[in-house]
Amino acid sequence: MKKSHFLISHEDYWSIWIGGFVLMVGLFLFFINAPKDYVIQHEKYEAIQAEERAKAPFKTIKWYDAFRSKQKIKASSETIGKFFKKLTSKPSSWNSNPLESFHKSALNFKDAKKELAIKLVNAVEETKLQKRLAEETQVTAAKSKFENIKFNMDAEIAIEKWYKSRDRADKIRSKSNASNLFKVGWMLLWFVILNILFLPGIYYLGKKRSAFAKGFAFVFLIAILAYLFGAQVNMKAMGIGYAAWAIILGLLISNTLGTPEWVKPALQTSWFIKTGLVLLGAEVLFNKVLAIGLPGIFVAWVVTPVVLISTYMFGQKVLKIKSKTLNMVISADMSVCGVSAAVATAAACNAKKEELTLAIGLSMTFTSVMMIILPMIIKALGMPEVLGGAWIGGTIDATGAVVAAGEFLGDKALSVAATIKMIQNVLIGIIAFGVAVYFTAKVDVDSSTEKVKVGLSEIWKRFPKFILGFIGASILFTLIYVLLGDNHAYTIIDQGVIGGLSKNVRGWLFCLAFVSIGLSTNFVELKYHFSGGKPLILYVVGQIFNLLLTLLVAYIMFYLVFPDVATNL
Repeated sequence: MKKSHFLISHEDYWSIWIGGFVLMVGLFLFFINAPKDYVIQHEKYEAIQAEERAKAPFKTIKWYDAFRSKQKIKASSETIGKFFKKLTSKPSSWNSNPLESFHKSALNFKDAKKELAIKLVNAVEETKLQKRLAEETQVTAAKSKFENIKFNMDAEIAIEKWYKSRDRADKIRSKSNASNLFKVGWMLLWFVILNILFLPGIYYLGKKRSAFAKGFAFVFLIAILAYLFGAQVNMKAMGIGYAAWAIILGLLISNTLGTPEWVKPALQTSWFIKTGLVLLGAEVLFNKVLAIGLPGIFVAWVVTPVVLISTYMFGQKVLKIKSKTLNMVISADMSVCGVSAAVATAAACNAKKEELTLAIGLSMTFTSVMMIILPMIIKALGMPEVLGGAWIGGTIDATGAVVAAGEFLGDKALSVAATIKMIQNVLIGIIAFGVAVYFTAKVDVDSSTEKVKVGLSEIWKRFPKFILGFIGASILFTLIYVLLGDNHAYTIIDQGVIGGLSKNVRGWLFCLAFVSIGLSTNFVELKYHFSGGKPLILYVVGQIFNLLLTLLVAYIMFYLVFPDVATNL
């Protein structure tokens, strides 16, 4: 085959093209299929909220009604959004019969409907009761012209209870109205579309398209099984999601039967993850970074590099880990943001595939434990939500696990945790660049018997190019968000391009990557890297240091230096 242009002959660039294509298609389709008169609707409900805030010192019933109405203005609820939801659908929750995840039998579906109907009746009655109490306390507060502090507090508490009870009722109603969708057909269509997205890159990368397509069918099937097991009710409750199952299933196959040779051309681990990271860039908005203020930025951008450098030095000076690339990948994985940082760092320092697999395995294991244990510790200590959220966001690796752990503590903790993790994600590109410079100028020069010329070209060669797509997506969507304004961006971007498309696509790509990791990992190959248990010791010691330093800095920044930020969040 004729030599290709460098922009189409490297998987990093193909990650940018595929991720960028998905985002551009999403932007175009969600913009032209926006909810009718959504701008006018937003203005109407904004005016109601402003009027209510001028009346009372708390959020009134009418204010919450307007807020709820604004939330329902979603581009993902339009025709194109419903199509993408079906197209990228995953196995649904199930309890005892896994087939219910794809298609419920008429009897089971009917029984499920009856059960939900009973729950809905109870939830509606509870909501009516709470609303009566909310109306009574609000009227009492209004009679005192909102000057009685006790009456105001009683009204505020009662209204919040009513709103939460209505939210629970709405969720049950949504489940009871869910259609009995036969998902297998949509999954087959999604499999075809994913093939179409990746096959041009396979061709220009000099690989056989037929070999990829054949193996990809097997990888996709295991990904479906991973989602299926992760959707089981008890597994979800324990926090064992699709990511863990994808790796477990892959490992079981590769270390027992052995991964078939015809599957290996489809094990494009780094390519799947890199493409997903480009999509992730659209979710890392700089205006959200600024919203949490200096305390959050300090926790994410100061603690993280300190932990990274300290852990790397500990591995080299104390544990004396022979492989500097393994040391660096584990340090970045643990200190920055798990898998994403590990992939970027591995590319920057030319780490071996087995080293990346080991780092990701450690990350997945500890993330599953920490997302359950850390919220329990925070609750037991009676820690404030803002501090608990900051601690979770700065220490738990995966973004999904951060959200799950934060949600366990409350809305405020969830918001703080997710935002700090988002701020931390911005460091992926900076860390990757720094690692590329360090290994090119220092490590590889010291370990080489030949004189290595270090210059911008060598650093650029080592730099993970897909990071440019991540940063580009972040800048583009930040600008779009600012130009549209919060309300309009919520409808088109948050609940359209991202919530209705890119998040789902990213989830599938990560799942395919985790399956590929499992299928390409053999414990015999990893045995050498676990020599003396040093990688495990490195991760544990580094994570303990990370936990202690993050908690200390979060407390100092949010409660001593900038207490107003914690109060206003």
